[in-house]
Amino acid sequence: MRAWQMNEIGDPSDVLALTSVADPEPGSGQVLLDVDACGLKFPDILQIQGRYQVKPTLPFIPGGEIAGTVTAHGPELDDSAPAVGDRVLVMANGGRAGGLAERVAVSARQCLPIPDAMTSEQAAAMLVNYGTGVFALRNRARLQAGESVLVTAAAGGVGSAAVQLAKAIGATVYGLAGGAEKVDVVRSLGADEAFDYRKIDIVEKIREVTDGAGVDVVYDAVGGDVFDQVRRVVGWDGRLLIIGFTSGRIPKAPANHILLKNYSIVGVHWGAHLARRDDAIRDDWESIVELFGTGKIDPLISEIRPLSDVIEALADIGNRRTVGKVIIHPGR
Repeated sequence: MRAWQMNEIGDPSDVLALTSVADPEPGSGQVLLDVDACGLKFPDILQIQGRYQVKPTLPFIPGGEIAGTVTAHGPELDDSAPAVGDRVLVMANGGRAGGLAERVAVSARQCLPIPDAMTSEQAAAMLVNYGTGVFALRNRARLQAGESVLVTAAAGGVGSAAVQLAKAIGATVYGLAGGAEKVDVVRSLGADEAFDYRKIDIVEKIREVTDGAGVDVVYDAVGGDVFDQVRRVVGWDGRLLIIGFTSGRIPKAPANHILLKNYSIVGVHWGAHLARRDDAIRDDWESIVELFGTGKIDPLISEIRPLSDVIEALADIGNRRTVGKVIIHPGR
């Protein structure tokens, strides 16, 4: 089968190669999938570069969000295992078997059912972005209807999901994005206001639209200079959610500012949360599927590209030329 494989750590264009590898065999407790869709995200780049929290075991096939069709069973499966022909969604565990391949063997217990009304491409675009958002807004921020949320990188995969989820809860949502086209995308997602962060003073603008009160929750996946500004518009008793650092710089916050404004800085590490609770991913997926069924969320997919385009797709993500999610279709 074809697969993108790396044998050393480095930049994707230097270390990834589309090659022919042996078809995987499902082991004990596993099922074999034909990969229908694989979602790409910025952390995939970091993992290939060896800069992510989970280090890859070499040789490594990237691609953590996999939607596929079960084609075979391994031994020692219980009655809860998906049947041959079922469409399932699975998040690779950071080992050697990712979704940038035509087939993959995965744990049957990690497989989540994809509802009939959801395409495989939509499913592959949802798990990490919306799972992170559900955990961040519901569990960590305790967001309530009537509160306000500021989302950074709101046209990206994580940010666009946060905009939709916060609106589904009943919050007022402000989005930041880079460029007029991305600002329009954020508005189309349902944001009450959207701004080009490159053309405004973020602090002045958010204070203006909130009559000086600031926002109840900041959802920040950028870090760096953007964090330095958005922390100043967290309102009294607010929560500043740390989602990630796509800017490349891990910021610092002065403790006196946190004390004087009585706000909380809250870490959001969904992956570590899942590792500590066996049923967490199923609970979060059920919440996502329910919201999808009501029409309140719908993943923003910018492109569906063939397996041969992975290097170009990762470069586009790294250079912020995409909105929402990029999906790889190994069958193309």
